Formats: sequence, C-alpha cells, structure tokens
Amino acid sequence: MDSVGLIQMTSGPNPSENIAFLTQEIIKCKAHGAKWVVCPENALVFGSKQDYHQHAEPLGHGPLQAQVCELAKQHRVWIVIGSMPIKTDAGVTTTSLVIDDFGTVVAHYDKLHMFDVDVADAHKCYRESDIFTPGDRVVTTETPFGRLGLSICYDVRFPHLYSELRHQGAQIMLVPAAFTAVTGEAHWEALLRCRAIETQSWVVAVGQGGKHPCQRETWGHSMVIDPWGRVVAQLGQEPESMVVELDTTSCEPIRQNMPIVQHSRFTHQF
Repeated sequence: MDSVGLIQMTSGPNPSENIAFLTQEIIKCKAHGAKWVVCPENALVFGSKQDYHQHAEPLGHGPLQAQVCELAKQHRVWIVIGSMPIKTDAGVTTTSLVIDDFGTVVAHYDKLHMFDVDVADAHKCYRESDIFTPGDRVVTTETPFGRLGLSICYDVRFPHLYSELRHQGAQIMLVPAAFTAVTGEAHWEALLRCRAIETQSWVVAVGQGGKHPCQRETWGHSMVIDPWGRVVAQLGQEPESMVVELDTTSCEPIRQNMPIVQHSRFTHQF
C-alpha cells in the first residue's frame, strides 16, 4: 500500500502565500508517511483573469514551477499540482502537473471542459472559457503507486472521459477541484462516487474550500473513494490535509468479479 496526502487549500491571488501553505502541508504529509500529495485546482493562483494571466508560465519554465519542483526534490515526494496557469501558443490553459520525487514534471493535463455556468451564489456567472483555453487530449501516467487518470473539476460531470481513462489503464482517478459551495453541496460526493463505481477505480478528489479573497466560496470536502464506491476518508471545508492509504490491487478483484467493461454493449469511443 502507498499513502497519499490530500492538501485542501483556500488559495488566493498571491502565489507566495499559496506555496508557503503548500510547503507546510507537504512537510506534515511526508511526516505521516505520504509518498505522494495532491493539491486542488488553481492551487498556486486563485483569482481573476488578470491574476491567472500575470502568473502564467510556459510548461517546464518559470519561478512557480521551479519552486514546486524543488519542494518535490527536497522532500522526496511526488506532487500533483491540481492546476496552475500555463502559457501556450494558443492561450493560457489551466493545467495539472505531475512531478516526481526528483523534481521532474513527468506528465501534464490541460483541462478539457470549461465551467461556463450560472450558479445561484454571490458570484452568479462563471465563464471559464473567457480565461482559459481548453485542452484537447486525455492523459494517464504511470507512477510507482499506480496508473493515474488526470482530470480537473468540471470534468467530473462527463463520464465518457473517465471511461477513456479506464480504457487507458487508470487505477486512480484524480479530481482536483474548486467546486462552488452551492454545486458542491448538491453534487460533489454523488458525482465522485459514480465515477469510482462505473470505472471500478480509486478516486482521489482534492478541493479548494472556504471563502477566498476574491469573495468566491468553495465546497472543500476533499475525499478518497474506493473502487466499490465507498468514501474511505473525507475533510470538511477548511484548509487542512490528511494522509490516506491506497491499495490499487483492490481494483482487479472488483473488475474481475463484475466485468462491466467486457459487458458493455457500446462501442468504445471518445
């Protein structure tokens, strides 16, 4: 079994403050046996379009990535940055980074689905496509603790993505997020449990939580769900961390006993 640290944050627009909190929680998680840690969507920058674009960096270059890679190397822990703004020729993407314990970015995923939604909260109107350029590829990556399927927040509402991640061999589905308090209370746990049950995979979901400097409120409730759909650990809404043991060998017996992939009457496509 390998232990994962879930670092729930209330990030703001100042990357230095966010990285300082991330650093202290990585140290705690490592002390409790975590071999890898996951933090939320917009972990390093959470604010306005101006904030994201000001701090956007080319993939593999820039001070924010350098600091996080150094953290991974210094503490000999894998780090998954739920997302940060990455500068590309097509625009700015919101991108997950998987960093190994030598401080090397070994995989990245650009969020596919943009959160262009009206919500009955103080913010009311969310138009993520005005800020970010969507990605165009599905990403899994092999690690010492299992094959990861990468996704971000609003992606969790699109089950075909997770079917494709399962098809590519994922055993652990990652869902870093910044769910609104309104949609989180209504749908967060239900959606995550569905993704675990239908893919017969572990789900590690790490959210932003609490009230942010930009006046947004996020749901938090980071959780780990096993391949049978059981919530095995969960946080509240405040910024904190926890360490949870995962046993990816538990996926195979469930997949063999209930071979839903083989039973599917639908042609595999994405």
